[in-house]
Amino acid sequence: MPELTLADVDALAAEAHAGQFDRIGVPYVEHVRAVAAGVAPFGTGMRMAALLHDVLEDTPVTADDLLRAGVPFGVVATVRRVTRAPGVAYPAMLRQIVTDHSATLVKIADNAHNALADRAALLPEADRLRLADRYRGARAVLWPAVCPADVRAVVGIVNPALLAEVGGRARPPRPAEPGGRTGTDRPGPGVAARRAQEHAGGMERGWPVAPVVATRRGSAGRPRRGSRRCPTCSSG
Repeated sequence: MPELTLADVDALAAEAHAGQFDRIGVPYVEHVRAVAAGVAPFGTGMRMAALLHDVLEDTPVTADDLLRAGVPFGVVATVRRVTRAPGVAYPAMLRQIVTDHSATLVKIADNAHNALADRAALLPEADRLRLADRYRGARAVLWPAVCPADVRAVVGIVNPALLAEVGGRARPPRPAEPGGRTGTDRPGPGVAARRAQEHAGGMERGWPVAPVVATRRGSAGRPRRGSRRCPTCSSG
């Protein structure tokens, strides 16, 4: 089977979302195209995943359908990662997403587009306030999971008005110590306790908090497979 092009995947998304409209009455495919534009700096595969990010959740299309259509396995894996399964609470979905760098970037772009002020202005006030709080809480989880440069790259394309928030929420670079080890690779008891308290406190307030996961490192200080450290940022 010939390898699908980005245009092929765009057409696939348009067909899957045909007849669907977003909360303000715009054809739904325009939303997924905006999300795909936000992750364009990260390559064609990321754009494909963004175009398809709502297909499994909001249409009859299945992951097997995508694979049979020729969508690359890695793209489908990212789409599955950002899909909210039936019965899964929104906080639990976010905790799943932030374990994967690609899925996190797609969701950051999705969040940024949903949070556009001109879109929100067309919603009833009650919905506007409720969704603004929801999206703000999600950013508090998503942004710290990747490096600030990645957040800025996505948000700067999709919703530049959010750039003012980046410095306070995105994960700051880790200062390197002698030997190449970073200062947070092995948190001491005080740091670990504080993280656990912050995690518990966030959950009590009803917002998901990225799980505290120790970074696993391989030879030469490189993250091992499965590490949540950002592969595009030398600061981790």
